[in-house]
Amino acid sequence: MPDPSVRLPGILVGSGWLSKHLDDVLIAHVGWVPAEPDAARTSYEAGHIAGAVFLDVDDDLAGRPFVDGPGRHPLPSPEVFAATMARAGVSDGSRVVACDDARGSLAARLWWMLDATGHEAAVLDGGLEAWAGLREIGPETTRTAGHFTPRSWPEWLITDADGVARALRDDSAVVVDARAEERFRGDVEPIDPVAGHIPGERSAAWAGDLDEAGRFLLPEQLRGRFARLGVTGEAPPIAHCGSGVTACHTLLALRLAELGDGVLYEGSWSDWVSDGSRPVARGEA
Repeated sequence: MPDPSVRLPGILVGSGWLSKHLDDVLIAHVGWVPAEPDAARTSYEAGHIAGAVFLDVDDDLAGRPFVDGPGRHPLPSPEVFAATMARAGVSDGSRVVACDDARGSLAARLWWMLDATGHEAAVLDGGLEAWAGLREIGPETTRTAGHFTPRSWPEWLITDADGVARALRDDSAVVVDARAEERFRGDVEPIDPVAGHIPGERSAAWAGDLDEAGRFLLPEQLRGRFARLGVTGEAPPIAHCGSGVTACHTLLALRLAELGDGVLYEGSWSDWVSDGSRPVARGEA
């Protein structure tokens, strides 16, 4: 039985802490492989942290593309998200540790969704690469359904294309792009129909928040990185990526840097380029 006195040590937990508290938290393995619907679950079944439930970005952490909201991975409705969490065994009082095999870039999406709606959640620092404990092979064990109350997405933590354009026009907030630098420059675009970036934004590839081992940089190092991008903590920056998934990794890094809450551009690049009248830039920032 979970020990009710155990609290998560923060929004980031290490492998050592998690190995001592496997019975006190719910572990959620977040997976996603673009254009390969079954690949993420296959990877999970090949080896995952003992007891972890599986959540797919497409199926569980997003609504219908360009229908339920902007972009390829719009936020699901609060009711749909609550139903998904309940099926996974998550209740209102659960302490959730999200992990992945992508250095936190996918797990951060679940962390943000839970944190934004007032639930206790953290990300496993370094992801599965940092996990030295027991792994299970095979499909997930059936869990007892949880009781998860729907809560609205906070409006102050989300923006749309108009909000991004206004922030850049008025210079009221720094806009950072969490995609890889080659996608920002427009050298390649493996997913969306248009390559490049939003004019006036800054390149802040999510991998730059990590050290060589795939763990988050120290808070002071993250603060220095964001300061070089113009983020000082005076105004909440806006983060985006291809579709609003890896941008959550940047939002996690901002919190770790003690710079407060950033704002998620929900539809991100996939939404921006869905309207051909919006400007696109290529090359360096």
